[in-house]
Amino acid sequence: MAESIPVEADDNGIRVDRWFRRHYPGLSHGALEKLLRTGQVRVEGKRATAGDRLSTGQVLRLPPQLQAKTAADGEISKDHPTAHKSLTDRERKEAEALVIHKDSSVLVLNKAPGLATQGGSGIIKHVDGLLEHLSFGKKQRPRLVHRLDRDTSGVLVVARTVPAAAALSESLRRRDAKKIYWALVRGTPKKPRGTIKLAIAKEGGRGNEKMVGVQRHTEDAKHAITDYVVIDRVGGEYTWVAAKPVTGRTHQIRVHLASLGTPIVGDFKYGGAGAQPAGDIENCLHLHARSIDIAHPDGGRLRATAPLPPHMQKAWKVLGFEESEARDPFPKRSK
Repeated sequence: MAESIPVEADDNGIRVDRWFRRHYPGLSHGALEKLLRTGQVRVEGKRATAGDRLSTGQVLRLPPQLQAKTAADGEISKDHPTAHKSLTDRERKEAEALVIHKDSSVLVLNKAPGLATQGGSGIIKHVDGLLEHLSFGKKQRPRLVHRLDRDTSGVLVVARTVPAAAALSESLRRRDAKKIYWALVRGTPKKPRGTIKLAIAKEGGRGNEKMVGVQRHTEDAKHAITDYVVIDRVGGEYTWVAAKPVTGRTHQIRVHLASLGTPIVGDFKYGGAGAQPAGDIENCLHLHARSIDIAHPDGGRLRATAPLPPHMQKAWKVLGFEESEARDPFPKRSK
């Protein structure tokens, strides 16, 4: 039976061939060309071509057991991260421990820092590779509907059915989701509350890419907006900031907070030496997807909150911050 996969909000506008490179990085160019040429890949029931652009919510139909077939044919190495791997009992328990919400249509995970959302070059362990072990008796494999950076921890929503994936992807596309991130930054923003409107563009070549703030009319610039609130601070040295991205650009919060002169602790990519922590605060990224409020595929709202990871719990204790001080810094839900 063919596999149906809804296009995620993060993949809106991407070419079909680039979609495969992102989601099946071990699939050879020749193997993909063969799948397309023989009509085994379809979008909304129509034969797909390499240059077709995908839209959020569209459904790709792929040949059955694509990963297993390509691994057996030698087109994906059996050691490649997209190939099936069994888990030890310990690894299975660790994967199941990520789940903070489960119902018939949705899983919510508390992604650990350092765990990639999807596979890629040199990435062996990732959330996407764990999902087949989180089916909890369902025949369908859970599906990602959005992503978090590798070093960002926190709330990650996963669909358990194709209709749920399509509904969640559409909600994200319409921005009908309230996502709140917590960050520890160096320094203190001049204003305790504000909105950052700074376009973002990609800079640098492959392997050295980063996002930079640019003028709106710059070529390839993407409009980006982030709301933020200062929750607490320690003098002018460290500040606990809650951030709510209105748009969903790559590394948006990291770029925007750095643009205020307050880089996230441990974010050397965008903060340079200014992101260096001191004392007992650990030298790693202090950015956490704290909560999400999104339309549930079965009706009503899905609201989930993820506890802080150990290194941020430690920082909060060192600095005297209390989690209960920031129940909802953005009480009015975005439309």
